[in-house]
Parts: sequence; structure tokens; C-alpha cells
Amino acid sequence: MAIKRKSGTYVTSSTVGEKFKSFVPEPLPIKPKLDLSGLQPLIDKAHLSLGKLDAVVSVLPDVNLLLYFYVRKEALLSSQIEGTQSSFDDVLLYENDEKPKTPIDDVEEVSNYVAALQYGLKQIKKGIPISLRLMKETHAILLRGGRGSKKQPGDFRRSQNWIGGTRPGNAAFVPPPPEKVMECMGNLELFLNDKYGKTPALLKAAISHVQFETIHPFLDGNGRLGRLLITLILCAEGLISQPILYFSLHFKKHRKTYYDLLNSVRLDGRWEVWIEFFLNAVIETADEAIKSTARIGKLFEKDIAKIETLGRAKITAQKVFEYLQKKPICSIQVATEALSLTQPSVTNALLNLQKLGIVKEISGKKRSRVFVYEKYLEILKEGT
Repeated sequence: MAIKRKSGTYVTSSTVGEKFKSFVPEPLPIKPKLDLSGLQPLIDKAHLSLGKLDAVVSVLPDVNLLLYFYVRKEALLSSQIEGTQSSFDDVLLYENDEKPKTPIDDVEEVSNYVAALQYGLKQIKKGIPISLRLMKETHAILLRGGRGSKKQPGDFRRSQNWIGGTRPGNAAFVPPPPEKVMECMGNLELFLNDKYGKTPALLKAAISHVQFETIHPFLDGNGRLGRLLITLILCAEGLISQPILYFSLHFKKHRKTYYDLLNSVRLDGRWEVWIEFFLNAVIETADEAIKSTARIGKLFEKDIAKIETLGRAKITAQKVFEYLQKKPICSIQVATEALSLTQPSVTNALLNLQKLGIVKEISGKKRSRVFVYEKYLEILKEGT
């Protein structure tokens, strides 16, 4: 049974003509200590799922191929939780210099998330700890250009923000006042770097996510950066060898529960209930990644066998097919430049792949035709 704890204190603040209460969370580590006795089987199962995922990733012929798409899928889903309308196809079209079907700001927001996540992971691999500086640098990339670019990217907020409602007075939740942000974030930084004692990686990720979202240290982008932080923690702690585990699909599918549980920690200090949800997210996300990876492998094997039937034409078709694994939506022109082949050769290869039922032409044009590796893309974009 979850222990009810003091979760924080309310501070009375005021704007022009109106008083409101903002919430300052209790500093970490959690007191009294978590009662995890009932969650131990779930913790063991989560570690087992992560071990299986790491084993699958270690034998992949090209792990970078899957990482490329998993990063983009996480970026898309995390942005969708915040209300963007982009699709997986839009992101790939945008990166292929084709015009997306949704507003460019939405697609740029997803693209910025990809860049921010890649930057954070690169710093982690260099051995740089997760710090306030790293969070600020990552946030600056997340909000560069497009929406949010005027909301102090890379800097903690200097004014009050709120969640829901039109002003702090009628908001669903009001985070700490700006003068408390640095103190709260400093405590979180110390907790992340084990200054209060070692915290197991899964628990550290689960607890830090809630604390970050409760502090809401930036004017914009807190939800996206908070979810990105989970991946950075798991990689920094060595719990996953590759950044192939992402939580936004689970959070999106269970959005109401996700937000309700964040509030239950703030209102009642029910950390164990949140951690149970988080552990289930780890298990489901890891298991789905394993299944998707296996399905992609079988699809590639099946289509390679089809290409083997092309005779002399199979050599160019194989090259184009390998390119489609990296760019499942591609134009003849872009593929020609990328592969250093002639345009007629690429055209014939794509037409052969179309006859085999591997690709489909989607532009409807006679020139500048665009093809999609549809069955592959369907697996990649599940849940988006």
C-alpha cells in the first residue's frame, strides 16, 4: 500500500489584482523512504525486459538504422502529447526535402527534438554528467526557431508559469515561483548525481521525471525535455547500451492516467503508485521494441528473397533497397544523388521494386516521383 507523504508546500503569490498559490515540491531524496516491497517483482521484470532488449540490439547488423527511426518516433510522439499535428510521414518528407502535409512549425518542432536528444546523448557518451548546464543547452536546441523560440530557450524562467487555465488564479497546477526554481533544480541536480546516496537507475529516472515536471523550470518545452531526460538518465546510468527505449508512446496511450499520477504525487505524495506505472511503461516499451525489431528483420529477409529473383537487375535494386531501409520515403532525384548512380538506373530499380510489391509510388507525378517502402514504414510508425 502506498504511503501518504508530505509532497510539498504552497506559497502565496500575486499578480495584478489576484492572489494565487504556487506549489514547491519537497526536496529529494523522498522521505520517508519508498516502500518497494510490493513492487520488487515488477522491478525484476523491468530489468529482465531491458536485458532482453539489450541482447536483441547487440546482434543487430545495423543498430544505427533502428536508432535513427526510434529517435524520430520518440520526438514525434513527445511532441504530439503537447498538441502538434505532425505525422511520421511528415517528418521523413521534411528530412527528404519534400513538403510535409502539416504546418511547418509542427514538423520543425519534432526536428528540434531530434537534434536536442542527439546532442544530449552525445554529451553523455563523452562522460559529461546530467547537470543543469546540460539541461539548459539541450533546451536551447529544443526551442530553437519556430514556436517557443521567444520563450527564453536555454534559460530557467524568470516569471510565473502555470498548467491549464488562462492565468495562475484558475490554473489546474501552478509550479514554484521563479525565485524558487534555482533552489529546486539545484536539489534535483544533486539527486541525479547521487550526492544524497546511490539511487537505482530505474527509480532515479521515475522520480526525476516527476520532480522536473513539477518544478517546470522553463517557460516552454518542459514536457518534452522531461521525457527526454528519462532516456538520458537510463543511458548515463548504463541501464541501456543504446538509446532505443522511449516512453512517449506509453504516456500518449495512457495520457489521462499519466497526468493523473503526476498530480497524485504532488497532492498526496503517492510515489509508489507512479513508480508502478513507470515500471509497467518500461516493460511494455521494451517488449514492443523487441517485437518490432523482429518484425522488421523478417520483412527485410522476405523482400531480399524477392529481389533475388530479378536476375541481373538485382544488383542495383539491392542498393536502392538498402537505401530505402534508411529512407523509407524517397524521391528518385534524392536517391540518385545519395547512391551516386544514374537516374535511369535508380528509376528502373524502384519500378522493379514496385512490381515486386515492395515499394509504392505516392506522388502521382510523372516527374520527381516519390516512393515509399510502405510495409516497413507501417511498422515504424505504429502508435503515431
